[in-house]
Amino acid sequence: MTDPHSLHIADFNYPLPDELIAKHPLAQRDKCRLLVRRRDGSIEEHLFSELPELLPHDAMLIYNNTRVINARLRFRKGADESGALIEVFCLEPMAPVDYALNFASNDSCSWICFVGNSKRWKDGELIRHLDIDGSETLLRATRVSRDGNASVVRFEWDNRDVTFSQIIEAAGEIPIPPYLNRSTEESDSRDYQTVYGRIEGSVAAPTAGLHFTPAVLDAVDRRGIPRRELTLHVGAGTFQPVKSDTVGEHGMHSEFISVARELIAELASTERNIVAVGTTSVRTLESLYHAGCLITEGKWDGEVPQWYPYTDSHPALSRRDALTALLGYLDARGSDRFVASTRIIIAPGYVYRVVEGMVTNFHQPQSTLLLLVSAFVEGRWREIYDFALERRFRFLSYGDACLFI
Repeated sequence: MTDPHSLHIADFNYPLPDELIAKHPLAQRDKCRLLVRRRDGSIEEHLFSELPELLPHDAMLIYNNTRVINARLRFRKGADESGALIEVFCLEPMAPVDYALNFASNDSCSWICFVGNSKRWKDGELIRHLDIDGSETLLRATRVSRDGNASVVRFEWDNRDVTFSQIIEAAGEIPIPPYLNRSTEESDSRDYQTVYGRIEGSVAAPTAGLHFTPAVLDAVDRRGIPRRELTLHVGAGTFQPVKSDTVGEHGMHSEFISVARELIAELASTERNIVAVGTTSVRTLESLYHAGCLITEGKWDGEVPQWYPYTDSHPALSRRDALTALLGYLDARGSDRFVASTRIIIAPGYVYRVVEGMVTNFHQPQSTLLLLVSAFVEGRWREIYDFALERRFRFLSYGDACLFI
């Protein structure tokens, strides 16, 4: 088995011309191109609107229902808001740590943030005057602590009729990917959300889902293919390039996952082919399996470690046994939802335990997402990407899609 620690990230590079990076989506989402790569290695070109007919008849489609928040807040330094521009990028909630409770806060909350132009904000508070549904609200931001590039920022506001969800909706911007090399536009508020996104929390979209339309979902239903939801709140780390020479030196970011007990029970017993929409759904589903293994070993502490799937002590349970252990863990606590975090890295050498097909986009060179795809196609990612480059597919978040079955 390939040891992913020793993989050289330079081996996962490819030339990506800027003109192939889609800066905006197509006007009709489901008319993008769809590269289909089958188990025998054959590659075909289709339209995304054809996806329902291309899925195996015994598939189960699982997608990420997270919704992107207006995570980028801009402040002006100084009491009269005329000073230096400071950008506060909310990454994940600190207090309350629960996403739903944090968004429902009506006077204060804290977040782990990136701070742009940080040197100009050494102390004091930042303020913004907001008009929310005709009601004046004064928002204050105070930096509580710093740890490397991240800071804990406390937000306070003087209107108890307003929640933090309303604050960021009024004051923030959708944080589009940095590789688009443009400013956020009004259209991104619509374009950078999936049609089924409903659980607030991500700072980046699960972009494979951007191609779905109500018409495509209806066609999936007509074929009798079940659709299921889970939640992984995508962090800014999804754009973090692998800067080390080898994969083993790269530290994965942690992401929040939430999956209903009902879905875990269905996954434990179903004989359907599990097709995940997007790498976030892939990471969540595979993390469920490894959480079950950790529970069996008595090692579960709330997070799936980055390298756990590759350890010699891993029990390598069947999917049914691992998920059954996870169900027992939930039942012992009277919980109907599994909530955890994951740092799992999926790279060549990884053995997929839950996912048998995936819908995904074309990913950045030398990225952990490309490593995940390579692991799924048994290292033959380059011929897939060569096919797409030669035929000038559109790449990255607003680009075209792939179906691996």
